[in-house]
Amino acid sequence: MTVALYVVAGLLVALLGFSASLKFSGKPEVVASYARVGVARRRLPVLASVLLLGAAGVVAGFIWTPLGVAAASCLALYFVLALVAHATHRDLSHAATPAVILALAIGAAVLFGMEL
Repeated sequence: MTVALYVVAGLLVALLGFSASLKFSGKPEVVASYARVGVARRRLPVLASVLLLGAAGVVAGFIWTPLGVAAASCLALYFVLALVAHATHRDLSHAATPAVILALAIGAAVLFGMEL
C-alpha cells in the first residue's frame, strides 16, 4: 500500500499546490470563477493558505502517519464544502476539479489509515 499512498498523496499535494497558486495569482478569471460560488477576492489568500497547510500536513504524514490521516481528512471536508458551494450556487459545471481532489483526499486518508 505504500506505493499507492505515495502516488495518491503526491497527486493530491501537486493539485493542492497548483490550486493554491491560482488563488494567490489574483488573475481576473480566477477571481471571477470563485465569485460565482460566493467567495470574495479577499478570502482567496486565506483559502490558498489552508490548501498549502493541508499539503504540508499530508507531506508530514510520511513522518508521522496520524498527521497525514488528519490532514487528508480535513482536506476532504474542505472539498465537500467546496462542492456544496458549487451546488448551492448552481455552478456544477465547475465542480469536477474539487470532486477529483476530494477523491484524492479521501484516498489519502484511507491509505494513511491503513499505515497505522
